[in-house]
Amino acid sequence: MDYIKIRFGDDFDHCRLKSEKSIEDMFQSLNPMFRLEKSSWKPQVDIYETDEDIVIQVTMAGVEKENMEIEISNKAIKLLGKRSGNPPKEKATYRLAEIQYGAFERVLFLPCPIDTNKVTASYANGFLQINLGKAATA
Repeated sequence: MDYIKIRFGDDFDHCRLKSEKSIEDMFQSLNPMFRLEKSSWKPQVDIYETDEDIVIQVTMAGVEKENMEIEISNKAIKLLGKRSGNPPKEKATYRLAEIQYGAFERVLFLPCPIDTNKVTASYANGFLQINLGKAATA
């Protein structure tokens, strides 16, 4: 059975992430090709909550399991990976190029603490689903 890499750790550096993002946003408004981070695209995400879980669904079409990784703290989750492209034929001319390739990194802050012992992930039909069990409240 193939597994998705999941790592658990401490909180991510919130200040560093926010400052990098604001600088990148400023330069991207001047030139959309300018990027500070390694990411060349961001997969689309849906997050919803039930009484027991936080569920994250991510569009990952074309990303192989071995090219995706999940890092989880009790307050945030980081999705990392890479989608490889298919180069055009030798004498091809692009008429439309909307599919994004390359590395991606996405940090999502969670609405409540989670129990790291109650985390599962599955990948089917181009969708990654992560179920995060909520931590018991005191």
